Amino acid sequence: MCGIAGIVSKTRLQNQSALQPMLDALRLRGPDDEGSYYGTGAALGQRRLSIIDLEGGHQPISNEDGTLWLVCNGEIYNYQSLREDLIKRGHRFTTHSDSEVILHLYEEKGEHCVDDLRGMFAFAIWDNNKQNLFAARDRLGQKPLYYAVCNGDLLFASEIKGLLAGDASLSEMDEKAFDQYLTLRIIASPRSMFRGIRKLPPAHSMTFSLTSGLSVSRYWDLYFEPKLTGSEDQIVDQLEEELIEALKLHMVSDVPVGAFLSGGMDSTLVVSMLMRHVMQEPIQTFTIGLPYGKYNEAPAARRVAEEYGTQHHEQILTPSLLETLPDLVWHLDEPSDPLSVCTFLIARMARQHVKVALGGDGGDELFGGYDRYYGHKYAGYYAMVPEIIRRFGIGSILNLIPDGGWYKSKAHQLKWLHALSFLNGARRYSRSLGYFYFGPDWRGKLYGDRMNEAVNGFEPEAVIWESYNSAKASSSVDRMLNADSFIRLPDHPVMISDRMTMANSLEVRSPLMDHKVAEFAAKIPVHMKVRGRSLRYVQRRLLERYLPKSVLERPKQGFSSALPYMLSEEYKVLFSVFLEDAQLASDGYLKQSAINELLSQHVSGKKDNGNRLWLLLNSEAWYRMHIKGQGREDLHDVISGK
Repeated sequence: MCGIAGIVSKTRLQNQSALQPMLDALRLRGPDDEGSYYGTGAALGQRRLSIIDLEGGHQPISNEDGTLWLVCNGEIYNYQSLREDLIKRGHRFTTHSDSEVILHLYEEKGEHCVDDLRGMFAFAIWDNNKQNLFAARDRLGQKPLYYAVCNGDLLFASEIKGLLAGDASLSEMDEKAFDQYLTLRIIASPRSMFRGIRKLPPAHSMTFSLTSGLSVSRYWDLYFEPKLTGSEDQIVDQLEEELIEALKLHMVSDVPVGAFLSGGMDSTLVVSMLMRHVMQEPIQTFTIGLPYGKYNEAPAARRVAEEYGTQHHEQILTPSLLETLPDLVWHLDEPSDPLSVCTFLIARMARQHVKVALGGDGGDELFGGYDRYYGHKYAGYYAMVPEIIRRFGIGSILNLIPDGGWYKSKAHQLKWLHALSFLNGARRYSRSLGYFYFGPDWRGKLYGDRMNEAVNGFEPEAVIWESYNSAKASSSVDRMLNADSFIRLPDHPVMISDRMTMANSLEVRSPLMDHKVAEFAAKIPVHMKVRGRSLRYVQRRLLERYLPKSVLERPKQGFSSALPYMLSEEYKVLFSVFLEDAQLASDGYLKQSAINELLSQHVSGKKDNGNRLWLLLNSEAWYRMHIKGQGREDLHDVISGK
């Protein structure tokens, strides 16, 4: 695990330290080592967090004759078998690191080297003879890769801050990305919040040369057909085998490996299967609890740890956004999310004991864990009611219900279902993601002239439509899972997980996102994923082999669910500091009057605008930091009233 950066240029490399500011910006991703290569036409660099081949895994790595140079961020879990085969083919290795196999595979297969890799990765290879750069990102986007083409040159880095350090002129807001963030709470590949900076999408590779320019192409996809046959027990058996293999591969390391244990289904499955099938001694597990009644999942995590005898670490904490918001925005490089503070805290705790931790990302997207998967179907049933009755009869009644309750209340669920009934297919699904944010009907109310002009003709939900409609699937549930796997998963929870763990120099691995597991999960019959209102049916069936039903039947909470209630007073302070005189409004992007109305409704309890205000709050903090030039300490001072 590390941070990588590079430049392909003739003029920029006249300065033999051009790469250094980019690497300095990535220091937390790799505090153990630093290396760089300056060649004719390109420079590559890496900041390293040493996990495999601690002494010999220095990067960049070259091939036998020094014509190819590699930098890689991530882990190749099947590197040992690949290495053995490559040695038989006559390749000579200079390290015992997992990354070096990519270089020799490239010699054998060229751009198809990615087909043999099992792991999480973002890498770049410079071919000195061809004066060509080849780069790729893993199939489900666990590792990031950002790039920018500036006056014909290419810059790339693991994080946006690396690119900004290389070229400060890139610090310009992409209004279309801002529109997408306000609409969906995600910024989907290839966009970023910076106009000139793009992220390589999951399962894509790119080539670049100064003569031919940039080319981006896809190398992998999920196929949901044909479905697996056999009994339910047989399919659960096969899933168990796939996960055991993935878990064994994910434990390959030259340093101790721990595991997050939230009390939820995914981390519980990972830990229980590890202890039964892989570990010879207790693994270290890590839980952060919240002092907030039913939202505290620490007791459930403790039960699992006791059941399997893990070496358990637990802390009960009250997060503070007043203390951490500027830091979260800085680490993420883009607007934040409540999930980020939770991930940051557990990563900080785990890093005191281990360098690597296994997490549970991916379970919801592989096995069907969100209410919207069955809600989409129910909206279809409700849509059979004549539109005139829904719109003017039922709709009028629903409008009488106050909006002041929690966003997951029954009233809001009914209104959500009602709104979706007037759409279908991909449009229904994209709207289900953004219902509690700023949909199309908000543009006229919220956006200022400058924003409206910039996003005229842009459709922020189109990226969801495309992934839904292009899925290799016949079922609407599978189409939703496809869109979530390639868009929401990498660009929201996984992005947050990567930045928050790397901010603490901790590597996180996600066995459920192993691409072989994902390929198998895609073929599982839909009724074994979502059955009526029962979500993740096949995963629950598997967990029954490991834990009693009393543990499994707990309702899903999510670590960040309690934050709006625990931190309600802090939210009020932050809303006041950042939104009562928003610079996004004074600069013409938003309307201050609309923001004031949202604030007034929320504070009075008339409407629960918490989700929408959170988006605006983080956008404003990001805008002040990255566009207006206020540093982290400046924002800390603003919050503290200095």
